[in-house]
Amino acid sequence: MTTVEPLSRPTEAAGLDRRQVHAVAACYFVASFAALGLPPYLTEILPTLGDHSGHWAGLLYVVPTVFTALGAPLWGRLADRFGQKRLLLRAQLGLAVSFLLAGAADSLPAFTAALVLQGLLGGTFSATNGYLAAALDGSRLSKALTLMQGSARAALVAAPILVGALSPWIDPHRQYLVMAVLPLTAAALLNSLPEPVRPTVAPAGRAAAATAATAATGPADPADPADPADPPGSLRLLYAFEFAFVFATIISFPYLITLVQQRLPGAGGTVAGLLFALPHLVYLVAAGRVHAAVEARPRSGLALGFALVAVGLVGHAPAHSLLTFALTRAVLGLGMTFGLVCLAVLAAEAARGRAPGRMFGTRETVSKCGGGAAGRAAALANGSGGPAAPVVTGTVAALAAALLALLTRRSPR
Repeated sequence: MTTVEPLSRPTEAAGLDRRQVHAVAACYFVASFAALGLPPYLTEILPTLGDHSGHWAGLLYVVPTVFTALGAPLWGRLADRFGQKRLLLRAQLGLAVSFLLAGAADSLPAFTAALVLQGLLGGTFSATNGYLAAALDGSRLSKALTLMQGSARAALVAAPILVGALSPWIDPHRQYLVMAVLPLTAAALLNSLPEPVRPTVAPAGRAAAATAATAATGPADPADPADPADPPGSLRLLYAFEFAFVFATIISFPYLITLVQQRLPGAGGTVAGLLFALPHLVYLVAAGRVHAAVEARPRSGLALGFALVAVGLVGHAPAHSLLTFALTRAVLGLGMTFGLVCLAVLAAEAARGRAPGRMFGTRETVSKCGGGAAGRAAALANGSGGPAAPVVTGTVAALAAALLALLTRRSPR
């Protein structure tokens, strides 16, 4: 995971130091456990609520995502108005309430309502990013956003394992009650952190800010020139890249286990799970080095990331051995790392002078829409061409996005 350097400028005395940024990342990590670890066990939870065949598992899996997408822009605007810290605490407490309701639910409608509330009241990722963007900027912010993605990847790998380990003693359904302690603990820790105040750079002053940044860090790669004016189109382009990246990477997830079992009949669930987790492990190992390599040229790095994602996805189709699968997943993980880090750098640039809550709330909505579209596309592709078909669709999307990133390298960021 990347290291966030301590702040040193006097103008950012009200911001966050390295220790505080890592505390925020730890809070996001522990609060993500139930949200990421329990959905894979819906097929075991739903029979206890009357859905004996687990028929509604697929729909309920995306319910929190859909309602997070709907609620994120509103919560972001409220954060800009009432304070990023308050709304981050609200998100953590909202998760705790929804987990308690889910764990106590004794019927399918009650459980569904709890998942709806999880989406509406949660949104910890965008709230965390908005909180950080209110205290940090430039390189410090992009490093912090990279660290948050590391927290998400670590939780995605560790949470299902922990839930499975607890299952013999605590039913996955009732684990929601236990997991509610985690966001409550995170809220208690976050409450001790400051309400961040960052001097706002007015739109007319962005040119001066960019000039100062250039003087401090040196000129950027000529292929990726900075544009102090930061036109509105650059933000729309960031959202387009976000949607395409989430779509291209998520589309391989739903049917990966089926594909592994089909291609590697002797492989057990542990092997399939490790192959699923491998790209996220690559991110945890490589994110810090990638950030140092692409910080001055994020568009070029993003194009490379999309290209590597395309190579990794297309490699799933002919993979028929454990070694080939592992190499394919590792390449996909490297592409994910370049993509996520470069998007963090571009988001940090776009956040300068903007209301962070609104921007990151909208980005969260775009991201969730990309994930939802990927799920639907994966289901359609799998139905017509089998479990290998979704990765072909993702390859086409990644190649198109890589071309767009190359074509816009010389355009304003």
